[in-house]
Amino acid sequence: MSYFAVAVGREGGEWEAAEVDLDAVADVEDAAEVMREAFPDADLTLLFVDADDEYLTVMRLDNGDDLRTFGSDAEYASQSRLGEALLGDLEPEDTEEIDSEDEESIAARPTELDAEPVGEADLLGDLGVPGSTLLALCAKEGMMPSDVVSEVAKSVGFTEALEDATGA
Repeated sequence: MSYFAVAVGREGGEWEAAEVDLDAVADVEDAAEVMREAFPDADLTLLFVDADDEYLTVMRLDNGDDLRTFGSDAEYASQSRLGEALLGDLEPEDTEEIDSEDEESIAARPTELDAEPVGEADLLGDLGVPGSTLLALCAKEGMMPSDVVSEVAKSVGFTEALEDATGA
């Protein structure tokens, strides 16, 4: 299974992004170390992993500690070595929030979730992307992981850094 991973770090209000290699990652602590190495002085580092345009993993590291993880579908853990390393120990997410009445979440909410999200969907809540929005974006028909990352980047404010890093 192929993947694309990008780390995004914020230091003093400025965002930077860089593609990262996760081939040597054996567990979440290895992934956290990749994040620390990418942005050693960041007060906040995010990692987005798009696997085969099907599965999204989001990891958050605050001040080099307090690692939190969200996966769009638990199935990713059974589909690849990297998926198992990143999501293997996570519990299913409570998807009751998907029908939130927050009109600003996204324009068209899905009526049902065709996946089993795991981890902490609200890990970006304080950055303007509540868990219900992240769940809804992941479930929206036709939305690929890269589209979800782009929407998150717009909401959080790191679109330019992401585009510079990915050439998109």
